[in-house]
Amino acid sequence: MKIGILSDSHDNIPKIEKAVRFFNRNKVSFVLHAGDFVAPFTIPKLKNLNCDWLGVFGNNDGEKDGLARISEGKIKEGPLRLSLDNKKIVLVHDINKLNLKIEEAELIIFGHTHKSQTSKQDGKFLINPGECGGWLTGKSTIAIVDLVSLSNQILKI
Repeated sequence: MKIGILSDSHDNIPKIEKAVRFFNRNKVSFVLHAGDFVAPFTIPKLKNLNCDWLGVFGNNDGEKDGLARISEGKIKEGPLRLSLDNKKIVLVHDINKLNLKIEEAELIIFGHTHKSQTSKQDGKFLINPGECGGWLTGKSTIAIVDLVSLSNQILKI
């Protein structure tokens, strides 16, 4: 199973649309957003995904009620613990909100820093897709992870 990952889209509609098209073309089975959508008007673009999706709130998501309502409950307070394809996953905006030593997950997805990163720590695979919005670094990036092998690609869009 392939999943798409994005974070820190920060209201950049063209980049969100590009990420959605990329995920659809690559037939991902699920998409996870690690927070900082910012405004509710961006959520309808995610409804164009050909698969289901979930997200967590980030530190810049001020209108949480509107985001939760328009997303039909798909955006939640993090950390969000879920299982996809028999893999335990934790989705959080700021990884500093977790104690990695006690988390029972194989994959931890986070955002917040706007820097793409993959690493292994305490027996867990960590991935930050970087910033979809591209406002801070000038680079818009997303990720795809194969849950069987935990292999990943961080991609410029």
